[in-house]
Amino acid sequence: MPEFPEVEALRRSLDDPVRASPIEKAGPAHVATLKTFDPPLSELEGKRLAGVERRGKRLLFPTDDGELVILLHQMTKGRVRYLQPGQDGPKAPAFRLRFQGGGQLVLTEAGAKKRAGIWLLTPEAAQAELEHLGPEADTLDEGSLGAILASEPRRLHSLLRDQRIVAGIGRAWSNEILHTARLSPFALSTQLSPDEIDRLAAAIAEELERGIDLRTRGAGNAGTYLVHDRLGQPCPVCGSPIARVDYEEHTIYYCPSCQTGGRLLKDRRMSRLLR
Repeated sequence: MPEFPEVEALRRSLDDPVRASPIEKAGPAHVATLKTFDPPLSELEGKRLAGVERRGKRLLFPTDDGELVILLHQMTKGRVRYLQPGQDGPKAPAFRLRFQGGGQLVLTEAGAKKRAGIWLLTPEAAQAELEHLGPEADTLDEGSLGAILASEPRRLHSLLRDQRIVAGIGRAWSNEILHTARLSPFALSTQLSPDEIDRLAAAIAEELERGIDLRTRGAGNAGTYLVHDRLGQPCPVCGSPIARVDYEEHTIYYCPSCQTGGRLLKDRRMSRLLR
């Protein structure tokens, strides 16, 4: 799933194009993708967008008259692109906005399961839809992060991925952040020392900035991730093989030498298979 760096880089790339021309045609949208019906998408036609905003992993496209907001969540397999006039695009995207002059904003989603979502909302309804999200990951400093860690007794990898606690970080960037902070993904949030909290806050800021820079320049996963999805490859810091812990819905990647004192974390899924 696109996370903070990917969504922010996308937001920056879309901001100018989508505000350049009025909307000529809104839709169609896949029946599973469009999550609202009132107001109808046709209410967007003739309006201009005021650019693109981001909240956590979601994109927001407010109209410049302040009346409506398109809320878009790509989920795991959704992808958003702006197509220049004349540029070939998908024949049946999950969602399409066509602008006067021929530009298009399209959302596609691979696979049979349609989990990406589009909501057309009033600004007040959009705010209510997002009110469960925690503070933006890039706004945290040592003090605010320390308060969160003290109030949420959780393993670090789980805590960082919880959008109700910190908005924007997911599986991949939790792996990158914890590796940079030299902290075990299984470390308990309430047991970190002040130095460890400082390292974690610095790693969040450093890794998100690095990710935005690389994604803005078009880097792919191989040129971006240092530990995520690199099982068995050498740690870029110490050279030890990267290890992982498998779960049903996600995988944790880490360096045993840098993060866990040389100890391999228990792979619970494999442990069940070996019983």
